[in-house]
Amino acid sequence: MQLFARLAAVLSTYLGLMVAAEVAGYHPSPGDTPSMLHTHQRQKRDWIWNQMHIDEEKNSSLPHLVGRIRSSVNSKNTKYVLKGDSVGKVFQVGENTGNVYAFERLDREKVPEYSLTAFIVDKDTNENLAPPSNFTIKVHDINDNWPVFTHKLFNASVPEMSPVGTSVIRLTAVDADDPTVADHASVLYQILKGDGLFDIDNTGSIYTTTKTLDREKKAKYEVVVEARDGQGLRGESGTTTVLITLQDINDNFPIFTQTNYTFMVPEDIRVGSSLGSLFVKDPDEPQNRMTKFNIVQGEYRDTFTIETDPDRNEGIIKPMKPLDYELIQKYTFTIEATDPTVNLGYLREIRGKNKARVTISITDVDEPPVFEKHFYQFSLQENQKKPMIGSVRATDPDKAKNKIGYSIRRTSDKGQFFQITKEGIIYNEKELDREVYPWYNLTVEAKELNSEGVSTGKESIVQVHIKVLDENDNPPEFAQPYEPKVCENAAQGKLVVQISATDKDITPEKVKFKFALSSDDSNFTLTDNHDNTANITVKYGQFDREHTKFHYLPVLISDNGKPSLTSTNTLVVAVCKCNDRGEFTFCEETAAQMGISIQALVAIFLCILTITVITLLIFLRRRIRKQARDHGKNVAEIHEQLVTYDEEGGGEMDTTSYDVSVLNSARHGTTKSQPMLEARPAAYTTAQKPRRVAPGSHRGPGEMAAMIEIKKEEADLDGAGPPYDTLHIYGCEGSESVVESLSSLSTNSSDSDVNYDFLNDWGPRFKMLAELYGSDPREEVLY
Repeated sequence: MQLFARLAAVLSTYLGLMVAAEVAGYHPSPGDTPSMLHTHQRQKRDWIWNQMHIDEEKNSSLPHLVGRIRSSVNSKNTKYVLKGDSVGKVFQVGENTGNVYAFERLDREKVPEYSLTAFIVDKDTNENLAPPSNFTIKVHDINDNWPVFTHKLFNASVPEMSPVGTSVIRLTAVDADDPTVADHASVLYQILKGDGLFDIDNTGSIYTTTKTLDREKKAKYEVVVEARDGQGLRGESGTTTVLITLQDINDNFPIFTQTNYTFMVPEDIRVGSSLGSLFVKDPDEPQNRMTKFNIVQGEYRDTFTIETDPDRNEGIIKPMKPLDYELIQKYTFTIEATDPTVNLGYLREIRGKNKARVTISITDVDEPPVFEKHFYQFSLQENQKKPMIGSVRATDPDKAKNKIGYSIRRTSDKGQFFQITKEGIIYNEKELDREVYPWYNLTVEAKELNSEGVSTGKESIVQVHIKVLDENDNPPEFAQPYEPKVCENAAQGKLVVQISATDKDITPEKVKFKFALSSDDSNFTLTDNHDNTANITVKYGQFDREHTKFHYLPVLISDNGKPSLTSTNTLVVAVCKCNDRGEFTFCEETAAQMGISIQALVAIFLCILTITVITLLIFLRRRIRKQARDHGKNVAEIHEQLVTYDEEGGGEMDTTSYDVSVLNSARHGTTKSQPMLEARPAAYTTAQKPRRVAPGSHRGPGEMAAMIEIKKEEADLDGAGPPYDTLHIYGCEGSESVVESLSSLSTNSSDSDVNYDFLNDWGPRFKMLAELYGSDPREEVLY
């Protein structure tokens, strides 16, 4: 092959030279003479070459002769010169011969050709003797490269159970050799490792060779591919690895993890809440799991439902209605797990593993009472007391069947109009007024009671709606406040006002109100229009405004109810001054009328009576205190007669200023004279103090008790002494004392000039002192 390549290169060079010689020639200018044209009919070209060739990676020793450049300039003093990027590095030329040499082994895959410029210059002056010429040196390719893959590792995927021939991925290997040379750049592919499940064609496309690829058995495969050129050249970089992942399809049914499921739930479980989970196994990936659970035996389909949790692929059993232990204690049924989206073409045999048995046991719970109805509605005529408006009934749903107690929540009956018996009968204790409350919404509680009649804590409530029926208990009245006016010179028959009536009771469609004046002695006439309205007109005409500015017309209004009710409504007609056109020019304002009910009058009377009683009490108290001050004595004038005053001080001279015999006579019930006090010693002088004991010694526990008994005996035997609880002993001292009274019993007297109210500002510690010595706010009110 290399010989053929070299022959082709020589032939190409030869043909190039011939073509260059053929197209080159001399073109004479217009100034040339015919003789010159005859002599030189064909001019030789300057350069006789155009292109050179050299093989890449030549094994011979350097330098390699590439070719020879020649010029038609005939001069011995010339030399050849090459210029270009690769001159001096890769190529050089012989100055005299024109031979071009390569001083490096060339690689076509790096540089396929080189562009150079040839010059022929004078050796001495380096001037160009001919125009420069550009030429090209092409590097001939040899098969020195093997195919190379773009990546060492490829990732690919294909659905599982794909048919034979399904394309997986297309690989590409690149050969750097010249593709124009036969078999140099052509690539052939071969699978070195693939378990016989995959193959590759000449285009690099990998495809399946079997239809039984199952992701659930093996999800990934590793395929090794080799690439070589047409001449069989291969290398280490000519292989690559392809990781093929099988994509999941929904080709598996869900399978229960167990054949029996047992649950135990209380009967009071909330409707819609989870009571248990059913677990299944599906080898498909989550996005291909569409499990659906069904109850095969449909007798309990209205009691339970099974919802699918898509995240965990499990069934959740929920009750659809309340469970009752007293009715059914156990539920048993068969369930089935299916997948409606499964690909039946790839479905395997499941052998009944998608069915299971479920058993749900209900446990008893102490439940609250249950009312027979969700709500109750009764009616009652107003203004009546009815012993039985209606009745409610609740029962204990448990087996114990405990008794039920009833009550009405006070928050729903704030007026306490209704009561309920232990049998659930509702009655009213007060009459009802429909015009106040047309409806009453009661909340009745039913509480479960044990055998002792005590509540067990289980209770239920129900709403009871009582409608108050209307009766004709309200007379009709004016539909609105009327303020009629009439001109003092009004003519006979002049319409003053048209009146209508209304009724607080429920007014039927065919209600008829009748109007009439209670007396005919007025200058007005009432005409009933028989359409629930009436006209007030002038009866005689001409009013005397200076005599009467307002006319009060009592209007009788009756309804056609059973019984018929009549009311008297006063219509106040103002007499006004008018101009010639009958327009009002001046009218007095109607005095505001205020009606006071009997309840308001009673309340006002009670307030007046209370104020009168309080005022009288305050007056009596002030009078009593004033009398006490008038009959009382000053402190300095009150003397105390003491039997014996042994202590030092100015009180010894007061022993004769008060005669205690008066008190003694009153004490013994006689008024006869008593012996002088000084004739006998006082009881205090005969009392002896207990003996002193030595320090450190301990008195007996009875010494103090004995001392108290001695003192008591002395007091009992002393008939001349005053009683110990008399105020004279402690209240005051005699007038002879220069220090005046030392007693604290009268320090809170209002006669003191010291104001002790500041004690209130000293805090809680001085609260007691402030109350004793401070002024009483209640007493200040009296003054």
